[in-house]
Amino acid sequence: MPSPFPGMDPYLEALARWTDVHQRLITYIADALQSQVRPDYHARMGERVYVVAPHHTFYPDVLVVQHPAREMAPVYVEAVVDEAAPADEVIEADGDAGGVEDVEVEAETRAEPDDAPLPLIVRLDPAEYREPYVEIVHTAGDEVVTVIEMLSPANKASGPGRDLYRRKQAQILDSPVNLIEIDLLSTGQPTVALPIEVVAGLPAHRYLIGVRRAAQPDQAEVYPIPLSRRLPAVNVPLREPDPDVVLDLQALFTRCYDNGGYGDLIDYRQPPPIAPMLEPEEAAWIDGLLRGRGLRPE
Repeated sequence: MPSPFPGMDPYLEALARWTDVHQRLITYIADALQSQVRPDYHARMGERVYVVAPHHTFYPDVLVVQHPAREMAPVYVEAVVDEAAPADEVIEADGDAGGVEDVEVEAETRAEPDDAPLPLIVRLDPAEYREPYVEIVHTAGDEVVTVIEMLSPANKASGPGRDLYRRKQAQILDSPVNLIEIDLLSTGQPTVALPIEVVAGLPAHRYLIGVRRAAQPDQAEVYPIPLSRRLPAVNVPLREPDPDVVLDLQALFTRCYDNGGYGDLIDYRQPPPIAPMLEPEEAAWIDGLLRGRGLRPE
């Protein structure tokens, strides 16, 4: 089943789906460019790695966990005891159990007797995150000519992922390398390399693509994309005087949606994950679109 939306599908902005969408689109972008730029250039995938403290997360504060529906064997973990550590740190352990049921777990403070056993304090390892991107390199000298980035939730939220991305962004803008940034996420801080006042003055949009040419540092090509529009074909600069190649993002997104089988996974009767930030006219448009496609009851 194809996506019912003419362009970006807002249901794919759900964090549970975005990692898969991101990986697929980056791969398809590299493949689509490769056939156009060879043999003088080559498209290759790179990866940015950063470490996040255990308490830092891009996911919701309320966690759905598996809770045993019947008695299970105890689970033991090795721990480093630190009596000076805060008493409200929490550990998670996995164990084999039979039937399980989903419950929501929230933090709760309880009074304990004076003789209650003290909890063990377990040191949590930082989490490692990896973000792929695409580089176009000149075959003769293996020099990077153009970088294509697809923004992730971590790039748009305060923390090490955003800090690292912004540093790389600044380095590229201060170099003879072209930069293309594709932002298909409604949430988070503005991150595409454009002044805030420029973004504020653009036509109403939900998604944004920016192209910065190294040979023209005083201007940018901007694609503001409303929810109701298809994704654009983007001009991808190479080294002057070579002509641009074209990246048809809508064709790549359609391929991503089909190969990912997302139509089998999404319940379009439910509101999209970006529902709280939708304008009334956007919400009405989505509802009418999905009803017209038979994906919501009349």
